[in-house]
Amino acid sequence: MHEENSRRDMIKKVATMALASTALSSLSERVAAHDKAVGEPLKGKINHSVCAWCYDIPLADLCVAAKKIGIPSIDLVDPKDFAILKKHDMITAMVASNGPEWGITRGFNNPAHHDKLETYFRHYIDETAKAGFSNLICFSGNRNGLSDEQGIENCTKGLQRIIGYAEKKKVTLVMELLNSKVDHHDYQCDHTAWGVALCKSVGSENFKLLYDIYHMQIMEGDVIRNIRDHHQYIAHYHTGGVPGRHEIDETQELYYPAIMKAIYETGFKGHVAQEFIPSRPNKLASLNNAIHICDIA
Repeated sequence: MHEENSRRDMIKKVATMALASTALSSLSERVAAHDKAVGEPLKGKINHSVCAWCYDIPLADLCVAAKKIGIPSIDLVDPKDFAILKKHDMITAMVASNGPEWGITRGFNNPAHHDKLETYFRHYIDETAKAGFSNLICFSGNRNGLSDEQGIENCTKGLQRIIGYAEKKKVTLVMELLNSKVDHHDYQCDHTAWGVALCKSVGSENFKLLYDIYHMQIMEGDVIRNIRDHHQYIAHYHTGGVPGRHEIDETQELYYPAIMKAIYETGFKGHVAQEFIPSRPNKLASLNNAIHICDIA
């Protein structure tokens, strides 16, 4: 009897190991299927960009690598570095604005900042327009005890001080949706509904949202439905794998081809920027894979 049980146990172990091996092999094959050669022509349904901060290499080198992959834009570039983009015939689909004084935690939801923010953003609007770019990032700031309603009211008052100037310069201010659960505790613009309500309150086509797929998956999920329902308020998208903000392949819970298809079907003409932090040694290979994952037919 003991020998019989041992034999059964051994058979179960072998079967389990075989199943695990098959699953790992299948996953490896599916991930490897995205290991496209650099320079392979893209299908053109998605306009691609990549966030500079995710890659610990000089901006000029990233421009060269991105062009080889087929990426025409580098996200979150400060005006002081626009000359590097121009030298490499690149654009920035989203201009950075979070300098040492202003950024994610200190933004338009605090009226005490409005005077300085007006001066600060007028300068950034000027620089963005002068370079021929169109999107400039901005942030709500942390709640610090504010209700959602008061935060919308305060942001509206601050943004309306500069939105007319942005309209005149043909620049769109784009507020990023971020998660307050894992990465940016207490950040106020942390749900699509709040951001949409702010867009309606500001009442200008030159104020929209940056829908960060990674952040919104953490906060609320239901990514595709939210994109379909609120696409008219979205000017830009960022990617990232959940959990961990790493590669967007099948090692994480989001299926990006379906998300890209939903974005494309809304008629979106802006850019989708890769903003995952590569976990593999060859970071540029991870970027190339991500672009082909999002390169829908």
